[in-house]
Amino acid sequence: MRISTNTIYQTGISRISNLQSDQAKLQEQISTGRRISSPSDDPVAAARALEISSAKTANSKFADTRQTAQLKLNTLESNLTSVTNLLVSTQSSLVGAGNGTLSDTERGFIASELKGSLDALIGLANTQDASGSYLYAGFKSSTTPFVAGATGATYAGDSNQQLLQVDSQRQMAVNATGDNVFQAGGNDIFATLSNLVTLLNTPITNAATQAAYNTGLSTAIGSLKGSVDNVLNVRADVGAKLNEIDNLDNAGSDRALQYSKSLSNLQDTDYASALSDLAKQQTIMEAAQKSFVQLTSLSLFKLL
Repeated sequence: MRISTNTIYQTGISRISNLQSDQAKLQEQISTGRRISSPSDDPVAAARALEISSAKTANSKFADTRQTAQLKLNTLESNLTSVTNLLVSTQSSLVGAGNGTLSDTERGFIASELKGSLDALIGLANTQDASGSYLYAGFKSSTTPFVAGATGATYAGDSNQQLLQVDSQRQMAVNATGDNVFQAGGNDIFATLSNLVTLLNTPITNAATQAAYNTGLSTAIGSLKGSVDNVLNVRADVGAKLNEIDNLDNAGSDRALQYSKSLSNLQDTDYASALSDLAKQQTIMEAAQKSFVQLTSLSLFKLL
């Protein structure tokens, strides 16, 4: 079979052009550090890289959400600590209230102290976070949750939980509603303190009023203890969630490193291999160019 001189010429040019293209591709990989610049470079690797990139982005978003959740829970935990301290202090104030030698005036002093504690507690229950949302109002975050009244305080919030997706398989409540913290299990802490204030301000004039006082005090102290235990349970739940977020953060950080490593293996240039291939391509290019020059120097080409 005869091969025309034009075919030989075009084949040589095409060979050199392909080699130049390969060299340019290698030089681009070396200069950019990326092995894949378009899906056509390696369709399988490009598809896998896209999948991993999506997972990495989702992992990063979960990390941001956990940061938000942690901030909310830390704010809540700090407030619950203040509530606990106030209630424990109130319990201490009641230790001597059952002393039968106290006068009406002395019990009145304790009542005044408890009234201050009640007002302070309502203030803590109406705390707002850095964005101005009320901590204990549920979904009604712009509504003051507790309104002071003659018998304590009335709840104006709701019982809804604010859920955040802190990981692919985990939704976490990052709030505590006022009814669950301050009025759970039939122990309305505001009503308890209000009743105590009224009880301590009621004069003891005879055995009957003394008996009523003792019974009322015992009941109120029991209710107060139940309220303190409930607040401590809520605090324990918040603490457990903060620990869980720490664990999820650690796992998320490990995943982020794995995603980055996998993407690097798929996309990044192997410099040792690329430089070696470039040197080989240059050698082949030089040989191809010399061969082409020699071929086109034949007498047949000179007659063209």
